[in-house]
Amino acid sequence: MQIDAGDTAWVLGSAALVLFMTPGLALFYGGMVRSNNVLSMMVQNLATIAVVSVVWVVAAYSLAFGPDAGGGFIGTLHFAGFAHPEAPVPGLHLTVPPLAFAAFQMMFAVITAALLTGTGADRMRFAGFLAFAAVWTLVVYAPIAHWVFSPGGWLAHRGVLDFAGGNVVEIDSGASALALAWVLGPRRGWPRDAMAPHSLPLTVVGAGILWFGWFGFNAGSALAANGLAAQAFVGTQLAACAGLLGWVVVEKLRTGHATTLGAASGAVAGLVAITPACGFVNSLAAIVIGLAGGVVAVLAVGIKYRVRYDDSLDVVGVHGAGGVVGTLLVGVFATQHVNSAIGSRGLFSGGGLDLLGEQALAVVVTIAWAFVMTWLVAQVVQRTVGLRVSESVEVEGLDTAVHAESAYDFGNVRAGRIGA
Repeated sequence: MQIDAGDTAWVLGSAALVLFMTPGLALFYGGMVRSNNVLSMMVQNLATIAVVSVVWVVAAYSLAFGPDAGGGFIGTLHFAGFAHPEAPVPGLHLTVPPLAFAAFQMMFAVITAALLTGTGADRMRFAGFLAFAAVWTLVVYAPIAHWVFSPGGWLAHRGVLDFAGGNVVEIDSGASALALAWVLGPRRGWPRDAMAPHSLPLTVVGAGILWFGWFGFNAGSALAANGLAAQAFVGTQLAACAGLLGWVVVEKLRTGHATTLGAASGAVAGLVAITPACGFVNSLAAIVIGLAGGVVAVLAVGIKYRVRYDDSLDVVGVHGAGGVVGTLLVGVFATQHVNSAIGSRGLFSGGGLDLLGEQALAVVVTIAWAFVMTWLVAQVVQRTVGLRVSESVEVEGLDTAVHAESAYDFGNVRAGRIGA
């Protein structure tokens, strides 16, 4: 294995960028909840970093990227505890230390679990969610990562293409969010009561951090400082812009207003959609994919009111729907002119429907596994540790009732003591 210093620096820097996305997500989500739950949202995200990182080292990394245990379903525990740190990852031809790759993938696991905090906003127990995140990483995230990201995975063997996590991160989190929302049940008063975001400036700052970190997420997945990373970087930027524009145009046509929350959400939806495709499509296709992601996501978030599931911060609509769009459009736009290593071309590159069919298969099995297993994990946690707070805690707000803290000193505001 030939280690390249430049590639190593790029991958380690990208890992740091992906880690930075989780505090960004804390701000993004924190601004969208009501003021008495903002700290609970932030601490859930920060604590997810700690829990998932430990679980990743102990077993999840090995289950995802260890030697295949048979059938392409799961890895062995050969790398448990980050054992054999210098041993090559089976099937991957790396120019970075295997430990750098393991750290990079750790951050993917962290942000994926953290996304689920948005589903249970305003009503999810702190300890319950951390227990859920630990088990979920092992039984939901790790197997799907093995199927798609590991060369030994059964979907990878079939030629499924997922450059940076359309299946593993986005569709996985979207389907898991739907199951989690149904186990938790709706927030008290939903959908009758207005539950507007309490601080859109926080949400916009969070969206900006997510956008920034996403360059590490996508371009870092090239695992080298090369032209493919540059293409993924450019495609990521273009898709975010197109997603933002698509969302606000639909908003304007439907309601007469283009909102700040819509612009932030649209950018994230474009980023989600390009995630599986950024290393396989050209710049014009990235614009189309980002635009489609923004339009589909803004339409998808309204489905929860018809189906009656309370996905508080729209993980299903943004990440689930956006991930499906991007994953399927890989089968349309993937080209060997961008990535000569791919074995199949998309429909528009003369590859026929074969790749599109494989991408559709990946979408279906990812949704099925993530939904069913998340539902089971959530039920077990609910019946043991407990996953939902009591009604009195929900009414008071999790910040004071659970964490004995408040994000804002409203008492001093009312008493006129600001600056005293």
